[in-house]
Amino acid sequence: MPDPFNLGVAGAAQEIRDKILSPVSLAESLLDRIDSLDPALKAWVTIDREEVISTARELEKELDEKGPRGPLHGVPVGLKDIFYTEGMLTAAGSRIYSDFVPKYDAATVTKIKEAGGIILGKTATTEFAMADPSPTINPWNKAHTPGGSSSGSSVAVATRMCAAALGTQTAGSTCRPAAYNGIVGFKATYGRISRHGVVPLSWSMDTVGILVRSVLDAAVMLQAMAGYDENDPGCANVAVPNYLEEMDKLSGPPRIGLIREFYSDRSSAEVWKNTEDVAQRLAQAGAEIAEISLPESFETAHDCQVIVSNVECASFHEQWHRDRADDYGPKIRASIEVGMLIPGIRYVQAQRLRRQFRRDMVEMLRHVDAVITPSFPVPAPFGLDSTGDPVFQQPWSFSGLPSIAVPSGLSGAGLPLSVQFGGLPFKESTLLAAARWCESALGIDLSPPEFS
Repeated sequence: MPDPFNLGVAGAAQEIRDKILSPVSLAESLLDRIDSLDPALKAWVTIDREEVISTARELEKELDEKGPRGPLHGVPVGLKDIFYTEGMLTAAGSRIYSDFVPKYDAATVTKIKEAGGIILGKTATTEFAMADPSPTINPWNKAHTPGGSSSGSSVAVATRMCAAALGTQTAGSTCRPAAYNGIVGFKATYGRISRHGVVPLSWSMDTVGILVRSVLDAAVMLQAMAGYDENDPGCANVAVPNYLEEMDKLSGPPRIGLIREFYSDRSSAEVWKNTEDVAQRLAQAGAEIAEISLPESFETAHDCQVIVSNVECASFHEQWHRDRADDYGPKIRASIEVGMLIPGIRYVQAQRLRRQFRRDMVEMLRHVDAVITPSFPVPAPFGLDSTGDPVFQQPWSFSGLPSIAVPSGLSGAGLPLSVQFGGLPFKESTLLAAARWCESALGIDLSPPEFS
C-alpha cells in the first residue's frame, strides 16, 4: 500500500469513505512529511499539529457514526496565508499583518470544513500576494524561483505535503507557480468562488485558485467551494452544476483552439516546441486542433490589467501606507505608490477596455471547448529576486475567464514544462473535461526527484 501522503484528493477521500484509510493516519502521514521536508523548502508558515489531529479524530468518529460529511471528508487542505482562519495567525507574508488573528473563517474555509476537509495549516505567500518573493524554495532547483504569489501552496502540493492547497490569482499567482512546480493550477471564473475573508489585492480581479496534482482533484475542490455568497459583492449568483457528472458527459475528444500569435513570439524555443508537440500529440489521440486568432483588444489588455491592479492595490493599502510605508517590501510599495499616481480617468478607461476585451475573448472561445497556450514564456527562471513573468496568465485574470495549467514534460535543464487551457465563463465543466482528456492523453506525472 502506498504511503498515504502520495494520495490525491479524490483517492484519499475514496479510501476514507471505504474505511481503507483513516483520517488520522492520513493527517499523521502528511504532518510527518512536513516535519521531514519543510525545514528545507519553507512552504509552510503556520501549522497547529494538535488541532489537525484532533479534527481528524472527530471526523473519524463522525464517519463511523453518521457517514461522510462531504466530498472532502478527512482530507487535509493547505491555505495560502491570506485566507482568514478563525483563531489562526493570518500574516499575509507582511509586517503589517504580523499579529493579525481573524475572528472568523473565510467563506472558502467554511465550505472546506462543511465538506469534511481538515485545515492543515497556512502556506507561505509573497507579501500581500504581490511580487516581493516569499522564502519558499523551488524543489526542482533551489536556485530558481518557485513562482508566486501562491508559492508555498504550490510547493507543498508538488512535494506531497498535502494533496490540495488554496491560492489566489490576480495576474498569474495560481497557474504560474503551479506550472513552475509541475502540478495542476486552476483558476475558476471570476465570481464563481467567494473571496469573503481573503485579504484583497485587486477586488475586481482576485480569484480563489486551486493547487492540486490532477484535473479530477481540481474538480472535486471546485465542487466543494463554488457558489453564491452575499458577503462577497463580486460573487456571481449562478447555479453550480455537478462538475463530475458534467465532465463525464463531455468525455470525448475535445475541440481545442491553438493560439500562436503573441505566445510563440514571447516563448523560448523550447517552450513553444513543447506546446506544438503537445498539440500534435493531442491531435494524434483524437482531439480536433484548430488555430485561432486573438482579438484586437488583446493589445491593450496587459497594460490595462496593470493599471487596474495598481489602483485597487493602492486603494486597499492607502491608510497603512500613510502610517507605515517603510514596513512594506519594495515591490508592493512601488505598486501602491504607482497606483496612487494614476488618474481616475485612466482607471475608468482601463475598465471600459476590459469589458470589451472580455466580450471579445468570449466570442473567440465560442467554437472550441478550450484554447491551449504555454503556461509561461520560460520554465522557472534562475534567481530568487522575482516570482517570474505572469504575462501568459494576465489575459485570463483580466477577462475573468477560467483557466487551468497542466504539466506537459521536463525542460532540458530538468524543470517542469506546462501548457495552459482557457475556457468560457462559468463553463468550468467543459474546460475541466477537456483538460482531463488532454491530461490522460499526455500521461505525464511529475515529481521533484529529491522529494519523491
